[in-house]
Amino acid sequence: MLSRLTRLQAITVCAVPVVALLATAAFAPLPFSVAQPGMTANVLGENKGDPVITISGAPTRTTSGQLRMTTIEATGPDASVSLGDVIDGWFRTDRAVMPRDSVYPSGNSVKEIEQHNADQMKQSQDTATKAALSYLHEKNDVKVTLKLADVGGPSAGLLFTLGIIDKLDGDGSGGDLTGGRNVAGTGTIDADGKVGAVGGVALKTQAARRDGATVFLVPKAECSDAKSELPKGLRLVPVTTLKGAVDALVSLEKGKGSVPSC
Repeated sequence: MLSRLTRLQAITVCAVPVVALLATAAFAPLPFSVAQPGMTANVLGENKGDPVITISGAPTRTTSGQLRMTTIEATGPDASVSLGDVIDGWFRTDRAVMPRDSVYPSGNSVKEIEQHNADQMKQSQDTATKAALSYLHEKNDVKVTLKLADVGGPSAGLLFTLGIIDKLDGDGSGGDLTGGRNVAGTGTIDADGKVGAVGGVALKTQAARRDGATVFLVPKAECSDAKSELPKGLRLVPVTTLKGAVDALVSLEKGKGSVPSC
């Protein structure tokens, strides 16, 4: 059939399905999420009118400075992401295109995903409390309540833990763990104080600097990602353990000792 057509006619015939395929791809939903810098919250203060950290059973300190947990904001699990959205996201420094399954559990309904994220946040809060009290060798009658509205997932664990420590013990010698600075960060925490990677750090550094942070605690494994779009005026401090994070902040506060860098 094609042998009987002129060269131009043959090209036109072959191009039609290709153009149709591209047109379909441009508007068809793709298995990606597009993320951007999200909200941050000072765990030493209030969020939507409620204190983030409430402690009873032990004396607490009045703190200065801030410890800001950071988030990313991604298109919803049921959102339609087109080829145009993906291409736009690839060429912007304040956007990231991520496989949907890396952001949301695969195959779940929106309600199940929301419940999953809420469960992860609750587990993260419980673990952060255990890690902080274990680090401080506090008695079991200390009760900690953590409240952070409209945020899910485990990535605020490190900042919750540091917030509890700052409210109970500060730097251990009467000063603030933050040194009065606006410190932000991200990272999971386990009961033994090990800090884990979380993803989306290049967007979280942007959110942190936007909201005034000058120091950002990042899981060491994600240093290269954090440096990729690092905002001017934000210092990266890599951490692998809770003790390492506390030691780094105390060294920053006192101007003594070694502070790790990416």
